[in-house]
Amino acid sequence: MPTIQPSLWFDGNAEEAVAFWSTVFPNSSTVRTSRFGPDSPGPEGGVMAIDFVLDGRPFVAINGGPQFPFTEAVSFTIPCTDQAEVDHYWFALIADGGQESECGWLKDRFGVSWQVVPEILNELIADPDRDRSSRAVQAMLRMKRLVIADLVSAAEGR
Repeated sequence: MPTIQPSLWFDGNAEEAVAFWSTVFPNSSTVRTSRFGPDSPGPEGGVMAIDFVLDGRPFVAINGGPQFPFTEAVSFTIPCTDQAEVDHYWFALIADGGQESECGWLKDRFGVSWQVVPEILNELIADPDRDRSSRAVQAMLRMKRLVIADLVSAAEGR
């Protein structure tokens, strides 16, 4: 079965984004960089596409131009095991021009949307006790960066 490989369209800053993300995510690297040739739509010698790996997953970045900017309609979820992981990804991805949003969502400085979500959140909102679940959801809706201790406290009614 083939591996699904997300392809991201940039307006000239694909190389910068890949370099940045490779410092944020472990097990990341650039696999191959393709450059524009003399009769290409981009500047000769400039980066056309990059095959890269983020945390062991393959991606492609294309410098295609300004026609297709990123939107929140597509985002990448980062399931985190603890608060330290949540904080690492949250603060790294909003650095240098990123933007916080609601409920664990953010945009990095390249306009790519990410969901930084503690794994326990799924357990809390799927709790068969509807009151616990509802309290956890209500707490999440009031947060930007998700705080595990606050989500658990809310679910427990504290």
